[in-house]
Amino acid sequence: MKRKRLYTIGVVARMFDIHPQTLRLYEREGLLKPSRTEGNTRLYSEEDLQRLEFILFLTRELGVNLAGVDIILNMKEQMEELQRQIDQLFEFIQNELSKVRESDAEKAIVGIPKRKVMRVEDIITSRKSGS
Repeated sequence: MKRKRLYTIGVVARMFDIHPQTLRLYEREGLLKPSRTEGNTRLYSEEDLQRLEFILFLTRELGVNLAGVDIILNMKEQMEELQRQIDQLFEFIQNELSKVRESDAEKAIVGIPKRKVMRVEDIITSRKSGS
């Protein structure tokens, strides 16, 4: 079993060259949600670090204020959830089509070609690679 790496506030501050108070501010604003030990020490996971890196990109590189960062992060989470739902729907459709094909293939006089439902991104990638 692989253990998750966790980092304290001081380590994270040094890693990203920011003041620990900045991390506390991000937590107060709800942008970061590190876990806590029983002694109330903040522990940042790899996911927290990725989120922090994105926050710093938005603020440092794009000049987005914290209210804007909050909106962007919420929209990003909504888009990721929608993508998960689309993936589930896609898988459901694929499974249902395979069931229909199998039952119809037994009754068919002429062979039914097997077709696979593909995402547009997969089609583009396969065309670029020549497969």
